[in-house]
Amino acid sequence: MKQLYTRWGERLDSEHILQEYPRPILIRNTDYTILNGEWEYTFTENSERPVEYGGKILVPFSPECILSGVARQLKPEEYLWYRKEILLERWNVKTERRHMLLHFGAVDQMCKVFVNDTLVTEHIGGYLPFSADITDYICEGKNELVVMVQDDSDTSYHARGKQKLESGGMFYTAQSGIWQSVWLEEVSDKWVKHIDTRIKKYVEKERSEGCLETVKIEIYVESNKINEKIPVEIEIRFPEIYSDSGSNLTETESFLQRLPEVMMTVQGKTNSWIEVEIPNPKCWNCEKPYLYYMHVKMQGYRPGNVCVDEVESYFAIRRFEIKNDRHNIPRMYLNGKEHFQKGVLDQGYWPDGLYTGPSDEALIFDICEMKRMGFNMVRKHIKIEPERWYYHCDRLGMIVWQDMVNGGERYHHWFVTYLANVMSWPGLTMKDNHSRLLSRQNQDGRNEFVREVKETIKLLKNHPSICTWVIFNEGWGQFETKKITDMVRNLDPGSMIDSASGWFDQGTGDFQSVHNYFFPLKVKPEKIRAAVLSEYGGFTFGVEGHVASEKKYGYGSYKTVSKYKKAYEQLEDKVIHLKEKGLCGCVYTQWSDIEDEINGIYTYDRKINKLENDVSDVR
Repeated sequence: MKQLYTRWGERLDSEHILQEYPRPILIRNTDYTILNGEWEYTFTENSERPVEYGGKILVPFSPECILSGVARQLKPEEYLWYRKEILLERWNVKTERRHMLLHFGAVDQMCKVFVNDTLVTEHIGGYLPFSADITDYICEGKNELVVMVQDDSDTSYHARGKQKLESGGMFYTAQSGIWQSVWLEEVSDKWVKHIDTRIKKYVEKERSEGCLETVKIEIYVESNKINEKIPVEIEIRFPEIYSDSGSNLTETESFLQRLPEVMMTVQGKTNSWIEVEIPNPKCWNCEKPYLYYMHVKMQGYRPGNVCVDEVESYFAIRRFEIKNDRHNIPRMYLNGKEHFQKGVLDQGYWPDGLYTGPSDEALIFDICEMKRMGFNMVRKHIKIEPERWYYHCDRLGMIVWQDMVNGGERYHHWFVTYLANVMSWPGLTMKDNHSRLLSRQNQDGRNEFVREVKETIKLLKNHPSICTWVIFNEGWGQFETKKITDMVRNLDPGSMIDSASGWFDQGTGDFQSVHNYFFPLKVKPEKIRAAVLSEYGGFTFGVEGHVASEKKYGYGSYKTVSKYKKAYEQLEDKVIHLKEKGLCGCVYTQWSDIEDEINGIYTYDRKINKLENDVSDVR
C-alpha cells in the first residue's frame, strides 16, 4: 500500500502535537498539561514489565500509522508498552489540598496505567475517554507514567468499528494504543465533574419573526462529591455566532477571549437540576449556530466561602423532531420548521494518522468543506471522534448523526452484507433474535455494548450538533433492538434514533432507514417514522498519485472524471426528486477515499476534490 500524507501531516511539528484543550465543553483555563509528544515504547510477548524500551513514539498517534514514527502493528498476542517521565516542579497536596487528574481521550483497546510503579486504573474499550485521580501516587520532581496496551481487534467481541487485522475492501487497517490526547489537570479537593443541560419546556407562542418568546432549560452541575450539594453560581452569556472559516480557531479556545457580555446569573447547588428561563432565545441551526456560553463557579465550605473550582461551558437551544406535514407525510423538523438533512458519510480515517487527525486544523477543514459542498449533516460512521471535532460541528453549524461503535463475534458477511442487501430491495427483514447469524452470542459482549452506548450518550449528548443516535448498522452485532432503543430514548429524549440503519428493521426508532447502492432509488413513506436514505452512492474514481491501494472498492466504477461527475449529478437529481415523495434525509457515501475504498468526494490525503478540481481523465 502506498503511503499518502495530508498537508498537515507533511508539516507536523513533533514538539507541538495537538496542543489544544481536549474537552471544549468543560474547560478549565489553567493548571493543565498536554502530554502529547514523544514517549518511549516497546512491544513484548508477555505482560511482564519491560526493563528497556525500544524506541520513541509520537503520542497520540497509534503505532500502526506513519506519523507515530513506528509503523508497526500490535498483534492480539502481544503487549504494547508506553513510558514517559513527568516533571512536577511544585506539588504539595497536603498543604494545597489539590488533586491531580490524568486523562486519556481514548486507548484502543484494553490498557493498564501505572504511576511510579503503582497500578492506578485499567480500562476496556477503545473509543471512550477515562481518567484517574493520581494524587496519592505522585511526588515533586520526576514521576514515571507507564501504559500497557492489548488489542484483540476483530478477533473478539469488543467494539472495533471498521478495523480489521487483514484489511481490505470496506475494512481498514487495524490500529491500537493511545490515539487521542493525554493530559494532566490540577483541581481542588472539590471539582466540577460534568455539566448536563436539557430543554425543559418550549413556550410555543412565537413572535412575528418566528422566534420563541421564552425557553426553560435545566442545568445539572455534577461534582466529584456526589453525596454533597455544593453551592454554584452560573453566569450565562449572550449567544455569539462564528461565521468564519475557522482558520483563526486553531489556537487553544480563542473564543474565551471574546465572550459576549453576561446575560444573567443564577444560583443553585451541585448534583441537582437548576432551572433557567431564557427570554427571547436565539435558536441554533445550520445557518446561524448560536451558542450560549456559561461560566460556572463552585463554592467551598471554607472561611469566606471561596471559589474552589470554575469552568467554562456552552449550550444551545434547538429542537429536532418528526411530525407530519400537510400531506400527512412524516418529516424532520428543526426548531419547528421542516428541515431536509443532506448528509455525507464520514469514517474519520486519515492516511498518515489513521484514527487520529493530524491537527485541529485538519478536523476543521473537513467540516468546513462539507458545509461548502452543500451538506448540512454528517454521519459519523461507527467511530467516536475526539470532543474537539464535535465542538467544531457545534460552532460551525453541522448536524451530526452519531453511530454507536459496532462489536460482536466474527461476522457472517454472506448474511449481514450480501444476502441482506438482496433482501432489502423487496423490503424483507428478519427478527433480531438470531444471535449466531448476527454475531451476538457472547453475553459479556452484549453487556459491554450496552454499557458503551450509555457512556457514549453521556459523553456527547450535550453537544448541540448531535441530532441522531444510530444504534446498529447493517445488522453488525445487532440484538434486542427495541429494548436498547427505549433505553436510548430515556437517556436522551431530545435526540432522534436510527435503530437499525440499512436493514433488519424491527419497526422501532424514528426512521425507516434504508441503504441502497445497487437498485433504483425509491421511497415509500410510513405513517409515523420518517423515510431516510441513510447510505447511497459510493461511486468509485481514483486520482493518479492520490490513491493508497492498487485495489478498487466501491459501488460503480468510473474511469474518467467527467463520467464520475455526471453520475454523481444524475444521482443527486434523483434524490431531490424523492424529497417530493417523502424522503426526509440522505447520506452520501462517502467523504473521503480510505485505502481500498476510493469512493470518496475527496481523495484520502484531502488534496483533491474530485467534483471540483481540474482532474485530468486518468485510468
